[in-house]
Amino acid sequence: MAANAPAFDVGDYVVYPKHGVGRVIELQQEEIAGMQLELYVLRFEKERMTLRVPVNKVESIGMRKLSSDKTLKEAMETLKGKPKVKRTMWSRRAQEYEAKINSGDLVSIAEVTRDLFRPEDQPEQSYSERQIFEAASSRLARELAAMEKTDEPAALEKILGVLREHAPKYYESAEDA
Repeated sequence: MAANAPAFDVGDYVVYPKHGVGRVIELQQEEIAGMQLELYVLRFEKERMTLRVPVNKVESIGMRKLSSDKTLKEAMETLKGKPKVKRTMWSRRAQEYEAKINSGDLVSIAEVTRDLFRPEDQPEQSYSERQIFEAASSRLARELAAMEKTDEPAALEKILGVLREHAPKYYESAEDA
């Protein structure tokens, strides 16, 4: 019986890799195609979306609890690092960034956020760069907000604060070279 016990309780925040942080609002029993299924009903407030996930598919989908404090600390340290600017075509980089965001891995999302961040005194980003940056930083902020029991704007401001503090030194040294 223990193997069948749900890993998440109603009210828990969970991370669904493709959609980010959601909340388990109920456990349902439903008959679909003649089979009795146990479903988690997840609510994603930002997207105003409700998702039903079969309990037996949780692992294969990659749904997980919020990150540990250790992982959060690692993600915040990642934001302080030197941005990695690849010289490959934008379309390929964009695909890599999207894959990292959709992986649901907090450190990978922090890498995308760091790499696409532009301080105010730097050249403007393209529209698609800005879109991916906003998707990554928003995903990171929602998990940070859920972990620190605050709201997304406050969490986003904390992330941007770290980036603003650490990014300039990397851009200044690039200009001096």
